[in-house]
Amino acid sequence: MSTFTVRGSFQARDGPQPFEKEIEAPNENVATEHTLAEFGSKHGLKRTQVEIDEVEA
Repeated sequence: MSTFTVRGSFQARDGPQPFEKEIEAPNENVATEHTLAEFGSKHGLKRTQVEIDEVEA
């Protein structure tokens, strides 16, 4: 498995909040899904409230 860096922003109360997360996953699509699932479970955000700008290995 590779480590991917996922960058983007999510909708916070005071406007867009940038983020950068390191996710261990077999490919970019799985890393994106893990990121969206984590924001949904920890912050209660919908997938449409999270914008992913780039995923790099």
